[in-house]
Amino acid sequence: MEIRIDPDLQEVEAMIVPLVQDSRLADRRVKLAERAGLDGDVDFEGELKEVALLYARPGKGPRRVYLLGVGQEPDFASVLLAFRSFAHRYGKKLPTRVGIFFQYLTGADADAAGTLTDAAVNGFLLGAYNLGLYKTQSDPPEEAPGSRGAALLQLRTDATADVVERAQATADVQRRILDLVNAPANKVTPQTLVQWAVDAGAQWGFSVTAYDRAQLQEMGAEALLAVGRGSAHPPQLVVMEYKPEGEALPKVALVGKGITFDTGGLSIKPSANMHHMKSDMGGAAAVLGTMELVARLKLPIHLIGVVPTAENAVDASSLRPGDVIGSYSGKTIEVIDTDAEGRLILADGLAYAKKHFDPEILIDLATLTGSVIGTLGYHAAGLFTHDDALAQALTAAGEQTGERVWRLPLWPVYADEMKSDVADIKNYHGKPYAGAITAAKFLEAFTNEHPRWAHLDIAGVAFGSSEFSSMQSATAWGVRLLTTYLSGLVS
Repeated sequence: MEIRIDPDLQEVEAMIVPLVQDSRLADRRVKLAERAGLDGDVDFEGELKEVALLYARPGKGPRRVYLLGVGQEPDFASVLLAFRSFAHRYGKKLPTRVGIFFQYLTGADADAAGTLTDAAVNGFLLGAYNLGLYKTQSDPPEEAPGSRGAALLQLRTDATADVVERAQATADVQRRILDLVNAPANKVTPQTLVQWAVDAGAQWGFSVTAYDRAQLQEMGAEALLAVGRGSAHPPQLVVMEYKPEGEALPKVALVGKGITFDTGGLSIKPSANMHHMKSDMGGAAAVLGTMELVARLKLPIHLIGVVPTAENAVDASSLRPGDVIGSYSGKTIEVIDTDAEGRLILADGLAYAKKHFDPEILIDLATLTGSVIGTLGYHAAGLFTHDDALAQALTAAGEQTGERVWRLPLWPVYADEMKSDVADIKNYHGKPYAGAITAAKFLEAFTNEHPRWAHLDIAGVAFGSSEFSSMQSATAWGVRLLTTYLSGLVS
C-alpha cells in the first residue's frame, strides 16, 4: 500500500475522520454533515471504535465519510485500536483511494500529530492482517502488503514523512511476527527461527550466527541441550548483532525464549489448551522483530539479539524431574518440573550474552509463567529489574506504545525459594504463589549480577483473545515497546 501525506486529500473516494468524545463533538458532526451536503445532525457519540458512515451528495467531496470514534482521551493505544478495528471490519469495502483527516484529532499540536498519526497508520495496516495462513480457500491475495481494499492512503496531518515511514516499517515487521507466532509447531521449528534470522540479517544488514547441537555440546550449553533432547528437532542458539558505524554507541543485548512448542515435557501439560503452546516462542519473536526493525530504521545503537530455541517434547531421552543438569554459566540445576523449561534455555542465553558481549543493558523476554497472568491479567507484562532508571524507561515506553509493563519485586528473600539440596539452584519452587517472581530470581542467578538487567514476563500479552480472530492469536507484543525504548536511548 502506498501512503503519503496530502494536505488537500485530493481525489480520495472515501475519508476517515477520527473524532474525540468531547464538548466539541456535536459542532463537528454538524459541520461534517454540512460539508457532505446533508441536513441536520448525525447519530454518533464518538465512543472508542464507534463508526458512522455518511454518504455525501455528488460534488460535495468524497462519496463516503466515515466518522471514527477514539473515545474521551485518545492516546497511542486507543487510536491504534480504533483504526485497527475499523480496518478489520471495513477494509474489504474500502475503495482504492482513502484519506484520513487528522485535524479534529490532533489540532495544531505537532507532537500529538506525530504520535497519533503513527498509531493510526500502524493500526490501519495491522487491521488488514489475514490470520488464515494455511486455508486452502481464502480471500484473494492482497494487492499489496498491508492493504485489503485501499491501495493508496492519503493523510492530512502535521506529522512528518519519517513518522509515516516508521509506522509502515513497524507494521510490516509486526505482521511477519504475527505469522511466525500464529504458525503451528509443525511449520515453525528451531531451524525455522534460525532461517528467519538469517534471511532478515541478509536483507537488513546485521550478522547472524547459529550454533547447532554439536557446537552447543562443545561450548557447554547443557541447559538448552537438556530441554531439546526429547525432540526430533535439535535445539539451536541464534546470535544476531547489529553494529552501525559510529563511536560510543549504546550496547544492548536482548534475549528471547524460543520454545517452538511446549508439551511440558514429562511434567506434561493438560491437553485442553496445549495447542496454544505454539506461542511459547513469543519472546524470541519479539527479539527477532526488534532486531529487524532497528536495522531497518538504522538506529544508532549496538544491538545484540540472542535466541535460545528448542522444542520441549517427550520421548525416551526427555529430561526427567529430579535430574541435575549443567549450564553454560557452569552452575548446576536441579530440575523439579520439566514444564519450567523456558527459564532453563534462558539461563544459557543470558549467560552467553553477558560473557561474550558484556552489554550495558541486558533485557530478556519470555512467555514464562501463568503466575504473571494471575497477577496482571492480559493487560500488562511483568517487569523485574533492580535498576530504577531502566524500570522507569521501560514503563514510559510501555505507556507511550500501549504495551504496558508493571514492576514486581526481586527482593533477596525470594531467592531462598530456589535453593536446592543437591545442586546450585532448582528450576521451580513448587508452591502456588510468587511463581513469576521466583522464576525471575532463577534467571537472575545466570546474569552474573548484571547491574542493568531486566526480565519481562510476557505470558499474558503475547498471545490472547481479541476481536481480530475467533480463537486466541498472536499480538506481536514487544516489538514496538523495545524499539521505542531503544530509540529513547539514542534520541
